[in-house]
Amino acid sequence: MTEQVIKLGGKKKSIFMDKVKAILPEGGNLNLCLTCGACASGCPATGLEGMDPRKFLRMAALGMDDEIMSTPWVWMCTMCQRCIYVCPMKINIPQLIYNSRATWPRDQRPKGILGSCDMALKNESCSAMGTSPEDFQFVVEDVLAEYQEAQPEFADMEAPIDKEGAEFFLNQNSREPVTEPDEMLPLWKILHLVGANWTYGSKGWGGENYCMFLSDDEAWKHIVQTSTDQAHTLGCKTFLNTE
Repeated sequence: MTEQVIKLGGKKKSIFMDKVKAILPEGGNLNLCLTCGACASGCPATGLEGMDPRKFLRMAALGMDDEIMSTPWVWMCTMCQRCIYVCPMKINIPQLIYNSRATWPRDQRPKGILGSCDMALKNESCSAMGTSPEDFQFVVEDVLAEYQEAQPEFADMEAPIDKEGAEFFLNQNSREPVTEPDEMLPLWKILHLVGANWTYGSKGWGGENYCMFLSDDEAWKHIVQTSTDQAHTLGCKTFLNTE
């Protein structure tokens, strides 16, 4: 009987696994996968599009470039890193997802994430809703004044913007000042009751960073830099990321 040898993989000009190994520390530990399925069992995106983290990792390890760089499943991953937490080998699957997303032409990435990222880049608020620094300040002051009047026990509560020397620099979910301004109040009350010295920044107050989820490194860096620059300008010591 003639023996047949089956060889996996082949010569390609570009292999996705080779690219990520060059980027990730220790090559991302891709070859340490035990195929135990722990990552898939804890993943909220398991089963969507017939995919899960274990399948995705095996496809990467087998050099299935076309499949891993075209499956819409990569946009369903929340980047929660639960898969890393449960993985006995601590393989960084979310980083693989991120790099896979980055291979998509920018205009072909999900419109919702793309639109929110681009909106955040339009002004110094970095708000995914496009809210300007002036509009944010108006809403904060209006909500605060209304609440101070309605509940006299909080008459001296503050919601400062650009307060120099504050201990804490806060960001804010962009949607709340626009659609649910009263949702900002519980955090203000907590900070007031514990006597925290805090402030918003007129620049970089948008809390979410859709550019990160879009895998747009330059836009992601711009948003983070805007927030941290404002925090440093105000002399704040601690950045509180509410998102």
